Amino acid sequence: MFKDFPTNKKNFILFLSAFFLIQLSYSQTTKKDSVKLDDIIVTGSKIDISRKIVPLSVSQISKQDIENSGETNILPALNDYVPGIFVTQRNILGFGVSNTGAGSITMRGVSSSPNTDVLMLIDGNPQYQGIFGHPLADAYVASDVEKVEIIRGPASILYGSNAMAGVINIITKKQHEDGFKINLGASYGSYNTQKYDGNIGFRKDKLSLFASLNHDQTDGIRANTDFHIDNGYVKVGYELDKHFDITADFSLAKYNANDNGPVNQPPVPFSIDISRGKTSLSIDDKFNNAEGGFKFYHNFGTHNTYDPVSGKFHSTDRNSGIMLFQTFKLATNTNITVGSDLKQYGGISNQGFKHDSLITVNELAVYAYAQQKLFDKMTVSAGLRLENNSKFGNVLVPLGGLTYNLSDETTFKASVSKGYRSPTIMELYLYAPNPSLQPESMVNYEISWLQSLLNSRLNLELTAYKANGSNMIQVVGMGYSATRENVGTFSNQGIEFSARYSVDKNLYFNANYSYLDMNKVVIAAPRQQFNVGANYNYQIWGFHLSLQDIDRLYTSVQPAVTQNYTLVNARITAKPMKHIELFLAADNLLNNQYQINYGYPMPGINFNAGFNLRF
Repeated sequence: MFKDFPTNKKNFILFLSAFFLIQLSYSQTTKKDSVKLDDIIVTGSKIDISRKIVPLSVSQISKQDIENSGETNILPALNDYVPGIFVTQRNILGFGVSNTGAGSITMRGVSSSPNTDVLMLIDGNPQYQGIFGHPLADAYVASDVEKVEIIRGPASILYGSNAMAGVINIITKKQHEDGFKINLGASYGSYNTQKYDGNIGFRKDKLSLFASLNHDQTDGIRANTDFHIDNGYVKVGYELDKHFDITADFSLAKYNANDNGPVNQPPVPFSIDISRGKTSLSIDDKFNNAEGGFKFYHNFGTHNTYDPVSGKFHSTDRNSGIMLFQTFKLATNTNITVGSDLKQYGGISNQGFKHDSLITVNELAVYAYAQQKLFDKMTVSAGLRLENNSKFGNVLVPLGGLTYNLSDETTFKASVSKGYRSPTIMELYLYAPNPSLQPESMVNYEISWLQSLLNSRLNLELTAYKANGSNMIQVVGMGYSATRENVGTFSNQGIEFSARYSVDKNLYFNANYSYLDMNKVVIAAPRQQFNVGANYNYQIWGFHLSLQDIDRLYTSVQPAVTQNYTLVNARITAKPMKHIELFLAADNLLNNQYQINYGYPMPGINFNAGFNLRF
């Protein structure tokens, strides 16, 4: 199934070492002070449910994991904790946009345009530009995040287009205890990199509030690569009664940056000035035998870019929708979820075939998803989604799967799922346009094994998958005659392994490994990657150490350029007083020279230090 696996001996040794450590840990005497990991998820089923009965592969990143990483943007932390995902970077801060922009999320080797095949959600609401159909990576602030839930593999049955490769759902913070909580932080580091953040939480009786402000800036690692961003976020919740909650939020991000282009080409100054915002309203209900919700969301943005070759580009866009779903819990050990989604996206651009004209696309979908428990150990899942797109018509999306709980500690999963992606406004009308494009499609087959050991202090997951894609959109021809056609295919297969070991409440380890075999070369999809992290607390001190090893990462196809590199990062914290935390972080301790985006060297060893105040 996996030809030449594994070709990198170092990664193979690391992979075997992980299994050896697992067996060694298993041989130790079980301690009583076990630490059970939270496996409650919402992305896999729309409601809170254990991942043990969801047939899809689901990962979760906790608030503590995010804080230990020290990242101010949530996306780079995905590499450390989730197998099969790779996020591109090109600077110490700021992902940028357009052809040389980073922030591309590749999941199991699937990504395009650059992130139209991976759906980003905030509290379950889709996030992407109306014209280009992909999210802007710089808008996701880590300090606003409670946890992140990831579906690895198609989730179009519940979320429709753009969930072809998977889903990343960012769950924002909410004040749970009565009273006030205030967090203030600041840091300074290499390349004049400055980060400031502050948030406040409040709760009284049934009313809760969370609000934050953030500012990041850097001079960049090269001349004319500076970056500045400001973010604001407000979230208000109210418990109408014991069955109904209502939540409303609003966020706005404004950032500007400069770029001189790849180092292997003559400098071409490129500047961006972008504003992105979103607002949403949710009403959630929860009864003994039923649970669901109503969601309204509206995303909007204004984008201005300039370079001497293409001149000024300006666009405004929107992405609005309504989601309604309800899960019924029947006495026959059956859960049935039914739902409907209505969305409209589009915008105006000063370039392209229909420049300065408002272009919109409408989508209406209905779906049903059922889970039946059999013999107390097995759960069978099946679902079907029917979606109508105003440009290309109807698409059917099926899913089938099962889980088998051999015991409370051992679970096996298997699933077959379809994913799809609708063509974007850009692909239909702007650059190399083709209004007759059809959706991309993918079928994914996978099996998984989940194992808990040592009183749930050691948790393992091993997954094997095969994905076949068809109807992929590619540019055919050159110059003014170029057009986009549904002519691409792919066949990807791989394995993913993750482990988390909590020795006690002060020491835990996490590790993941992924091997990816593709029949076609894809940029930003390493053949092998291995991540391991260690976290230790001792009295007032905290220590976080992480290692990432990347093998055969293509940064360019023509010419073919690959990168192999190892990164070691460390972070030390100290709490000299109850409300004060000091920290010092160092990244790329081995001072390796490497590139993730072709022509964009990443920084060597770099430092940052700062403080957090928590009241």
